[in-house]
Amino acid sequence: MSFLCRRAALLLRSSTTAPAVLSTARLYCTGGRYEHILVEKRGEQNNVGFIQLNRPKALNALCDGLMREVGQALDSFEADNNVGAIVITGSDRAFAAGADIKEMQNRTFQECYGGNFLAHWNRVSTVKKPVIAAVNGFALGGGCELAMMCDIIYAGEKAQFGQPEILLGTIPGAGGTQRLTRAVGKSLAMEMVLTGDRVSAQEAKQSAFELTLAEGNRLEKRLFHSTFATEDRKEGMTAFVEKRKANFTDS
Repeated sequence: MSFLCRRAALLLRSSTTAPAVLSTARLYCTGGRYEHILVEKRGEQNNVGFIQLNRPKALNALCDGLMREVGQALDSFEADNNVGAIVITGSDRAFAAGADIKEMQNRTFQECYGGNFLAHWNRVSTVKKPVIAAVNGFALGGGCELAMMCDIIYAGEKAQFGQPEILLGTIPGAGGTQRLTRAVGKSLAMEMVLTGDRVSAQEAKQSAFELTLAEGNRLEKRLFHSTFATEDRKEGMTAFVEKRKANFTDS
């Protein structure tokens, strides 16, 4: 297993296309083409699965369809005995700039809570094979959370991590409040979540450490859902979509 992880890392370091766009991705699925991702197997023995987020016009914003396709690709790779490690990557400009705010904008608290909104995103963290995030450019909001769900993160010099949900009147909802403290420590995590500021890969690495997380994830999900009952959450997301400054009223 350690050999396969090292092999995947070498592929990332030696390839001029990772995490840049894969121009000749060999599709690896039985049900036809994916719409939002590119999928292939790499390595001399085709034993490293590659998943590339492919919504360039939206900076790889994580829409529901994209995350469901990622789950399908992970299921395929996990069932493939020839695949020993999996890499998730984006483009030079953005690993993923966040969740798709246009999809979330008009959701209600009842929809989020009753449908357990974002629950299927957790598939990344339950894969039994090692999952590596190859990050360059923006990894913000849901993009930062997606990277942290992976077992290993390799970040380029231009990588920027952040949890800017507070600027939209909400909180992280896919593990950000829990995994971030374990990744960069309480102080930096609090600063990132409470200000929405971004940090470089170097800053994040200097503060890294590990703990456990199950209860915190459940609490975070419910608190995230509850923000959809507030006017400020609706105003924050509407302002983002309309490209204007949000007028928060603490309601």
